[in-house]
Amino acid sequence: MTHSQLLQKIEDLGYKGLKESYERQCEDINYTKMSFEERLYQLLDAQDIFLKNKKITMNHRLSKIKDKQAALDAIEYNPKRHLDKAQIQSLAQLNFITAKQNIIITGKTGTGKSYLAQAYANHAIHYSYKVCYVRMPSLLEEIRLARIDGTYINVLKKYSRFQLLVLDDFGVIPMADNDATNLFEIIEDRTSINSTIITSQLPVSEWYSYLNNNTVADAILDRIVHSSHRIQLSGPSMRKMNSLAQNVEY
Repeated sequence: MTHSQLLQKIEDLGYKGLKESYERQCEDINYTKMSFEERLYQLLDAQDIFLKNKKITMNHRLSKIKDKQAALDAIEYNPKRHLDKAQIQSLAQLNFITAKQNIIITGKTGTGKSYLAQAYANHAIHYSYKVCYVRMPSLLEEIRLARIDGTYINVLKKYSRFQLLVLDDFGVIPMADNDATNLFEIIEDRTSINSTIITSQLPVSEWYSYLNNNTVADAILDRIVHSSHRIQLSGPSMRKMNSLAQNVEY
């Protein structure tokens, strides 16, 4: 069998990662010093890495995360933010996902709630978890429309399957009729099955009155709050500080 025939066969099978590794082996004489088993392992490992990276890329695209560059190692631990570095790093182990627990991130506008939530989401995708990001106003509007066009059950199924769901901007708009009930259905389908991160300008103590439905509020808070890790952000607006830093003349 010729070299070109072998390459064509690899190409036909769609083993792109293996092909690139094989071509490197053919160009580097150092590989001739390795055993057949070692070279084969490197080829298979290259294909495995290629498939994992492909999956990560696809999950990122499907996640609808706005800030795909948000990263936990880029978080600024300014003393005024009162961030608990040990807590942030502990949650980065993602044990909260395997334990089916949640994270609630609260703080005033601009303090970095969305960035932190998306940093965890990006981190989870890197470890092959299926993730989805959605702003709460968009989610509630999607559910309202789904009830009208008959796709409500499909929407519930869609959001229930993600191992990590980020609900950003909870509490930024008034709750319309049935919004609390619709949100409860999303939460209920995920309870004890998958994890959710919620960001909000409202302190948790105000969620009950915001939901404006005592029965549903009790049910939602019982399912979310008691199984959540809490992160309270404070300090100046990070958005404003970053803007000022970019405008500084050197």
